[in-house]
Amino acid sequence: MSFKVIKAGLFTTVQDKGRYSYQRFGMSVAGAMDPFALRVANMLVGNEPYEAALEATFLGPTLEFKDHEAIAITGGDMSPKVNNNPIPMWMSVYVKPGDILSFSGVKSGLRSYIAFSRKLDIPLIMGSRSTFTRGKIGGYEGRKLADNDVLGFRDSQLSTTKGSFIRRDFIPSYNKEEVIRVVLGPQDDYFLEESIQTFLSSTYTITNEADRMGYRLDGEKILHRQGADIISDGIVFGSIQVPGHGMPIIMMADRATTGGYTKIATVITPDLSRLAQMGPGSKINFERVTLEEASIIYRDYEERLSLIGSHIKEATFHISELRSLNLSINGKKFMVDVNEIK
Repeated sequence: MSFKVIKAGLFTTVQDKGRYSYQRFGMSVAGAMDPFALRVANMLVGNEPYEAALEATFLGPTLEFKDHEAIAITGGDMSPKVNNNPIPMWMSVYVKPGDILSFSGVKSGLRSYIAFSRKLDIPLIMGSRSTFTRGKIGGYEGRKLADNDVLGFRDSQLSTTKGSFIRRDFIPSYNKEEVIRVVLGPQDDYFLEESIQTFLSSTYTITNEADRMGYRLDGEKILHRQGADIISDGIVFGSIQVPGHGMPIIMMADRATTGGYTKIATVITPDLSRLAQMGPGSKINFERVTLEEASIIYRDYEERLSLIGSHIKEATFHISELRSLNLSINGKKFMVDVNEIK
């Protein structure tokens, strides 16, 4: 049970929730940049929400399946196709031996997630299958996928013959300009009050120096009271560092475990997924929320995911093989693949 990587795409890696509880040893967490898309993709194929999946950036891979499989694709829209026929996103799709899944360049968002019902046969390292490419740890040989790689599955049989989808209003929209909510601190007292207001009132642009480790921003300079250096302390997903040059850097999934620059604010968890779908040239405005407000927003976020999970269990259909049909419409002939839903 396997699939072959015909073309690897620009940057395709295996990711799950990440490698938690090891930062004190200097190990990066890694994990999915867009946890929301990862969780929904897995729920659509009957997996646990944080099961390992493929994360494709900007340009997706081309995969050839060797066995029957149920897949789901979420996140950024890269126009997925099976055998050159468009397939829906945010929905379970059945593929059979010989089928080829391909993608085009991204139309919206930045990262797509491909979940597999049989579960990727990737070894657990420190409790995670995530790829940390800088450390050459985890995932497939500690690196991004390459042409001609062959990945296997852990399960010999499909874990489900039921497919599912989510309501259209559950599907996020991805924009090139977003308001990203933050909680100030932990070192906001290192900045002039007018600098904090500059940070909250200015529009910042994501530069070309943006990857899984961090997003460098360009915009109004942020001034410190005295200096930018502190005794190194912990960094979380969404920490916003401001070095001496005054330009913010948002720390992302492959961030370092600690850092010695002041952190003016931290992006709240529900907004990390939207941030992960933004690339160079996208614009950000920061909005301050209190810790109490952030807790309420996070609770609503988790309740929404729970509601999506309940809807997926109800909105099921029997997964059947695609059938090819020849159609003639107004004198023009078309060949279409049909997936019968029962």
